[in-house]
Amino acid sequence: MRHCDVLVIGGGIIGCSIAYYASKFGRAVTIIEKGEFVSGTSSRCDGNILAIDKDPGFDSQMSLFSQRLVDDLSRELEHSFEYRAPGSILVCETDEEMEAAKQWVDRQKAAGLPFRMLDREDIRQESKYFADDLLGGLECATDSTVNPYLLAFSLLEEAKKLGANAFHQTEVKSMKKEIDGTFTIETSKGLFSADHVVNAAGVWAPRIGEMLDLRIPIEPRKGHIIVASRQEHVGGRKVMEFGYLISKFGGERRVDSLTKKYGVALVFEPTESQNFLIGSSREFVGFNTKVNHEVIQCIANRAIRFYPKMSDMLVIRSYAGLRPWTEDHLPIISRVDKIPNYYIAAGHEGDGISLAAVTGKLVEELINHKETSIPIEPLRYNRFTERVLT
Repeated sequence: MRHCDVLVIGGGIIGCSIAYYASKFGRAVTIIEKGEFVSGTSSRCDGNILAIDKDPGFDSQMSLFSQRLVDDLSRELEHSFEYRAPGSILVCETDEEMEAAKQWVDRQKAAGLPFRMLDREDIRQESKYFADDLLGGLECATDSTVNPYLLAFSLLEEAKKLGANAFHQTEVKSMKKEIDGTFTIETSKGLFSADHVVNAAGVWAPRIGEMLDLRIPIEPRKGHIIVASRQEHVGGRKVMEFGYLISKFGGERRVDSLTKKYGVALVFEPTESQNFLIGSSREFVGFNTKVNHEVIQCIANRAIRFYPKMSDMLVIRSYAGLRPWTEDHLPIISRVDKIPNYYIAAGHEGDGISLAAVTGKLVEELINHKETSIPIEPLRYNRFTERVLT
């Protein structure tokens, strides 16, 4: 049996971040992954560290803190992960969206965030390829982007240099809490024991929780992305439609039935390799990750609506991934009171890349009984049993 101080279950970007920060601050860490590292949600997403789409207040402040940590990581980690911080924008189609955008900017500025409105001329200067009828939008100056693969592997490699052990193709079969307070974990690669366990298994976190009779209210939410070839310089930074906010938080939009059905809203991201990532969609279809070509067509149509010239661009590939969704759109980053030394770090939905760094830091602080860098009351596991969500 292999014994470790901290066992992290889940080898995506969240688990890799926890392994890095816990190793950095004195813990003997083992991280295990049932498949290959960074082969699940973290490999089927874009790479944004965003505050622009976060509710003003706790959500946006958590994202700002994560942005600062990622900026630090760009200097701390040995391997580059294509870090850039050009800011991002939301664009508006209608007068109603412009008015809602102004209210959003006012709220964010009141919370101290670097937001500003953009008018029609600002949009033209941003990209000559935007549709002529777009009215304007808004900007967040601090937003950044990374290659999620490279960031995750950079964190993992640094954790290994700090002494962490990493095991792939190591699936958890069962877990029990022993009388002495330790955990025994049966895996496909043998038995592990641990003083602390961190469940960072993403969409699979509920299955790991069930092993200790723990209900974790996370569901998989499917999202598609198109990779397109950059034949012309369409834009240099992240662009989303204002309707993305409405789609994310479950509001009503005036769009066609398929766009509404699949929760499609424009997300455009230029990569360092000179291609574009184009999304996005939101569906509850269980653990199905098969690409739905009707959704891809819907995303393409939405992109062409905002960038008409994209109709001439070459699609390289498309893919779909699962986002670990919670009902209040916040992750669970928490101790579990009834199971001492058991922690959950999951439920980030589409914000796993954005919040990976802050999640790793917070879990390290919880394990080491430090005061956390930001208040984490809204992230507690117990919030789901203590109040009725609306």
